[in-house]
Amino acid sequence: MPHDQELKNVSAELLINVTPSETRVGLVEDGILQEVHIERLGKKGLVGNIYKGKISRVLPGMQAAFVDIGLDKAAFLHASDIVVKRDNDDTKNNKSNKVPDITELAKQGQYMTVQVIKDPISTKGARLTTDLTLPSRYLVFMPGAKHVGISQRIENEQDRNRLKSIVGKYTHEHGSYIIRTAAESIGSHELEQDAAFLKRLWSKIIERRQRAKTSALLYEDLSLSLRLLRDFVGTELERIRVDSKLTYEMLMEFTQEFVPELHDKIEYYPGERPIFECYQVENEIKRALERKVELKSGGYLIIDQTEAMTTVDINTGAFVGHRNLEDTIFSTNLEATKAIARQLRLRNLGGIIIIDFIDMALEEHRRRVLSALETALSKDRVRTNLSNFSSLGLVEMTRKRTRESLEHVLCKECPSCHGRGSLKTTESICYEIFREVIRVDRAHAADKFVVYTSEQVCDALLNKETHYLADLELFLDKEVKIEPEPRYGHERYDVVMM
Repeated sequence: MPHDQELKNVSAELLINVTPSETRVGLVEDGILQEVHIERLGKKGLVGNIYKGKISRVLPGMQAAFVDIGLDKAAFLHASDIVVKRDNDDTKNNKSNKVPDITELAKQGQYMTVQVIKDPISTKGARLTTDLTLPSRYLVFMPGAKHVGISQRIENEQDRNRLKSIVGKYTHEHGSYIIRTAAESIGSHELEQDAAFLKRLWSKIIERRQRAKTSALLYEDLSLSLRLLRDFVGTELERIRVDSKLTYEMLMEFTQEFVPELHDKIEYYPGERPIFECYQVENEIKRALERKVELKSGGYLIIDQTEAMTTVDINTGAFVGHRNLEDTIFSTNLEATKAIARQLRLRNLGGIIIIDFIDMALEEHRRRVLSALETALSKDRVRTNLSNFSSLGLVEMTRKRTRESLEHVLCKECPSCHGRGSLKTTESICYEIFREVIRVDRAHAADKFVVYTSEQVCDALLNKETHYLADLELFLDKEVKIEPEPRYGHERYDVVMM
């Protein structure tokens, strides 16, 4: 979460749009949409859920195991995400140590208590860990831990010591706590309430685990609207507007008990005009699905999202506003840094991101552009890592990916191009059909052929390419009939022997 001082001059609002099938939440800062969160009842996110899972398969070559947690697709558990119990009773995560062999950590048929850290994305199942955490507004409970942790963003040493001293009293035989950024300057009463709540919650999870005979859901994270209110504690929100009376009442009850500082900021929006339209959120969501992002100066970004990575290309476009080319390039790159940081948040792009800034001759310009990008990214609540310019002039960065991107939530693969982003030309398909007819004729004895294809390709074969079709019939000494099939996509065709 961003430092409070970075948000003091920012007017921030949460807009919550609720329908029976989905909840959408928009974070608007200074009138500009910065984040969109969407939760559909049929595809509710799994991150934070805790399951009793059964090891269905161990993969020694991948140092991992597949775990049945009761979903259609098996979840994935890597050896580095399995907590090992040490001889001195100190529980540690393997990531800071040499990872033992997966065959020592997991056996087929074994039951484990696991938590989802990444939702299923595309063809991949959910990613799991046995390093369980239960968050509340000020604390995070860590089962099995013995030591109190504290957020690095609480910088005052005196307050750090005070908080650790208070929370240390609540550590018990089942685990300990991490103190969240929102706990800064919070009194002992509120911390005690949170610790008691988390202790009760963990006891219920243990009870459910003992009762469950097979793979089962033990704990489900809060709904999207409640989860965001919990996570936005400490952020300078001016107002939270919700267009559902039922959700409004639920939020009022939740904030009164758990997040009292946000209670008076919640407003019910009864307007006839949809709440997302009032703030131009719908238009911004549409723009966030496009490849091209216009910059005010006339330059633009091209954003391409693939399975492996996301690439961002910056272009000057129509911008010729400075005395020389180098200044124009520098100004465009500088402006692009804020746009890039916003688009990453808005589109929820994660994983590896490669940014191709326009080549700059001056080292000082590169340094200032990188610094501006770092500043723009500092407002992102999701963790990012930024590298320096490479020898090819590229900036590599990563952004933690815990859920699907906006494009993956709202869109599906094009049935015509299957994700390629382009289609063969009509001419190419016509010539492909000619080759296929010749291939079939050589492989099988047939008197004539009927080609079923899309209306557009059929029209081309019977008009623009008709002389080549006639040549084909002369070459084969057989009739080749063309029939349109309205249901066929642009690239689909069938060659039928008669």
